[in-house]
Amino acid sequence: MCHVIVTCRSMLWTLLSIVVAFAELVAFMSSDWLLGFPRSESGVDKVEVDVAYRPSLGLYSRCLRIGVQGVGLSCGPYAETFWDVASEFWQAAMLFLAAGTLVLGCVACVSIFTLCFQSIKRKSIFNICGLLQAIGGLLLMVGLMLYPAGWGSERVIALCGTEALPFRPAQCSLGWAFYAAIGGTLATFLCSVLSAQAEIATSSDKVQEEIEEGKSLICLL
Repeated sequence: MCHVIVTCRSMLWTLLSIVVAFAELVAFMSSDWLLGFPRSESGVDKVEVDVAYRPSLGLYSRCLRIGVQGVGLSCGPYAETFWDVASEFWQAAMLFLAAGTLVLGCVACVSIFTLCFQSIKRKSIFNICGLLQAIGGLLLMVGLMLYPAGWGSERVIALCGTEALPFRPAQCSLGWAFYAAIGGTLATFLCSVLSAQAEIATSSDKVQEEIEEGKSLICLL
């Protein structure tokens, strides 16, 4: 018989696990990892137009202004294949970030079912998921450390200026995607810690008493 067990700590862990996985996925796909220095484009169509903008560059995509007056925004992959990615360091970073995001995505899916199933073959799902989240966090951390090493590539130099070097973005600044990836990584380790608390909350004496009373839906603070 399936017992649906809902506690504050288990729900917090489940929701945070889903948010973290989604944040890492969105950051990975974004082109706003590096923001170039402000450009200016002018065009004449009865009126002089001066449009300032900042192009951006992601792990495998980019955003540029196009059009006579610079009013169109074109975003999309710059790399047709994995080997066309700007730097070998970025290729390695993508592998680690993708692996970490995949692990977190799987844990996020499993976390939904922990409302009904808390163990597999007498092993706590929370503890297993917490271990996987710690592993996923380490994979993400390695990927984030590899990423700045690729700032000396030709594509980054074209965006940030000739002074761009590994770990030195010159005239570029870091975009929201990089900070989102860092925040998601830190939150991943928090999820790993919360998983232990979720396991304690769902296996408490109060929960066992509710089960013995024959209740199938158990909600506790």
